[in-house]
Amino acid sequence: MGIKLVIAVTDFDWFNMLRQEPKRPEVNFWSPSPKNFRALDRGEHFLFKLHSPRNFIVGGGIFTYSNLLPCSLAWSAFGESNGARSAEEMRARIAKYRKLDPTDRSDFAIGCRILTQPFFFEEHDWIPVPDSWSRNIVSFMTYNTDDDEGLDLWNNVYDRMSENRHQRPAARGLSEQKTRFGQPYIMQPRLGQGAFRVLVTDIYHRRCAVTKERTLPALEAAHIRPYSSGGTHEERNGLLLRRDIHSLFDSGYVTVTPDLHFEVSKKIREEFENGKHYYALHGARIELPDHLSHRPDPDALSWHNEHCFKG
Repeated sequence: MGIKLVIAVTDFDWFNMLRQEPKRPEVNFWSPSPKNFRALDRGEHFLFKLHSPRNFIVGGGIFTYSNLLPCSLAWSAFGESNGARSAEEMRARIAKYRKLDPTDRSDFAIGCRILTQPFFFEEHDWIPVPDSWSRNIVSFMTYNTDDDEGLDLWNNVYDRMSENRHQRPAARGLSEQKTRFGQPYIMQPRLGQGAFRVLVTDIYHRRCAVTKERTLPALEAAHIRPYSSGGTHEERNGLLLRRDIHSLFDSGYVTVTPDLHFEVSKKIREEFENGKHYYALHGARIELPDHLSHRPDPDALSWHNEHCFKG
């Protein structure tokens, strides 16, 4: 079975800003309208093409995840990796595409396609769009490496990404390219902070694992073992918590045991003479993601109990 690739249309401002800092671990390729995106599986290639008349593929990334987010939370999760210098600039660009009143302050939802390991080609390496590309396409088109055109696209991308491409002779045709870079394969994306936040928010159904709070702006994705202490941006190292619970968790005043129960330190009462609402939650079993592979890592929970929790 072949590997899918998507070519999606973007504006030059988004591309031009992000290519100034090409070492970003992730970018948010957003759509101004809240449309679901299901064309790719995690690890397949998402390529971007500029608006006409620049009919070239100018970069891409490894597709990680797609969902719909309020504009404010997309900015909070990705910041300038949204391809804008400020939340106001991002909102203005979205409003322009959606033909909204610029004074409209509603927190409208947008489609987010999260890409890791983004890459940006120099202009001399821009790839002309495939022959099948239609100028009427305003969103994206999907290709597959089982087809000659899709395989040619794959090889052209990897040709540009190869360190020594300018030391090799130019390709003489598709038949030669078919064997030049080997069998196309799915890549394992390295999740960044923004992707972590969005994934954890969704696998917990946008609900605090402890309190069941569903007010989205009040929820935050917590690392069980902090990234600075050897933790990862993986779903199993995450919990979705209400903001105050997250702060207490990071400070060691609360924890989640390896058997998935919430515990509150006696230090809250001793140090602050308060905490009645938190103690009411003591011993409760947390809410869990549906899939076993997304549930908290017991080793990470043990680490938090042993190295952070104040007891």
